[in-house]
Amino acid sequence: MKQPHYLLASLSISILTLFSCADTRTGELITVDTTLTSGPENGSLVIVGGAMHDTVIVDRFIELAGGPDAPIVVIPTASGAEEINDERVSRFLTARGAADVTVVHTYDSLEADTPEFIEPIKKASGLWFTGGRQWRIVDAYGGTATEDEIRKILERGGVIGGSSAGATIQGSYLVRGDTETNTIMMGDHERGFSYLTASAIDQHLLVRNRQHDLVEVIEAHPNLLGIGIDENTAIVVQGDEFEVIGRSFVAIYDFNLWNKGDMGESHLANGGKFFLLRAGDRYNVHERRVTEWSGGANRDIFAEPDTTIVSVNY
Repeated sequence: MKQPHYLLASLSISILTLFSCADTRTGELITVDTTLTSGPENGSLVIVGGAMHDTVIVDRFIELAGGPDAPIVVIPTASGAEEINDERVSRFLTARGAADVTVVHTYDSLEADTPEFIEPIKKASGLWFTGGRQWRIVDAYGGTATEDEIRKILERGGVIGGSSAGATIQGSYLVRGDTETNTIMMGDHERGFSYLTASAIDQHLLVRNRQHDLVEVIEAHPNLLGIGIDENTAIVVQGDEFEVIGRSFVAIYDFNLWNKGDMGESHLANGGKFFLLRAGDRYNVHERRVTEWSGGANRDIFAEPDTTIVSVNY
């Protein structure tokens, strides 16, 4: 049976949309609350932008699950495949030493509501969503006992991870959730599982030239924090802070930075709509600020410029 929180989450999206729209009569923007984003109170998230090859990411996930002997569940439902090869979809974990991996899968939400189906999830300390189309995860598990049990993994201090579609499902707003095509950013499925609240997560960011696609989502829902993650790159979320790991970049779309300053200046260079983070950078999603720039403060794009005049004799 579909659970009440499933309907409440959908209602919350509608309410947030209502209070985060532009006033079409005056052109002025209604004040919105951009402090609603938060990470899990317990446990960790590993959110990957797709095409994961860097073993650092997999190793971190296994470590957060409790090590090689920890019970881990893989959910490959986003793939849409008629037949699932358990060995193949779990190989990325077993090849790195994970010894207790169970594949759990159905397209039937009624089956996902049964005690027998959720039993492996109740024992798991780690769970991984594979790639494909994120709406399939919602159709199969949204509002069921399976969705509830997955969240309990976090509550007991475990880790939820996922790549590509398995990244987007972890946000509250389901970008590219249209059943017809993945090029529609705001389609017929809009509710993610909200492990990272008030957020919209996109993937394959730079490789597929998607770096501007989240702009329309944040324009429509300015309370959301937009996070775009490139391939072979991940954010590891613990509490309200995440660290970037992997080989490429993560883009941050914060509506607060789109407002002009007192002098009409933009907070981002050239009126940009996002800025980039790389491996080693840390970011607080609730405070919406970079807490650490890898490589030192010289990378801080928000720091006051150094106006010291240095004389150079030639």
